[in-house]
Amino acid sequence: MIKLIEKDDPRYFSQTSDEPYDRHHYKIVCQDQSFVVQSWQEVQEYWWNKRMFTPPIIEVIDKPKSKKGFK
Repeated sequence: MIKLIEKDDPRYFSQTSDEPYDRHHYKIVCQDQSFVVQSWQEVQEYWWNKRMFTPPIIEVIDKPKSKKGFK
């Protein structure tokens, strides 16, 4: 049996920040369609609720830079 790392062990990792993470968007590629979502939470929701029998491929894409400046 594998012994798990205890939470008080310095090797234990849970997360690095409580701040929202928004550096990426995610492309969900299915057999018959593909689409981009803006949060990991949306990916998880799709994965658990709508994936049917064939799991989709999840591609991590850079979040588009906002265009600032003069026209």
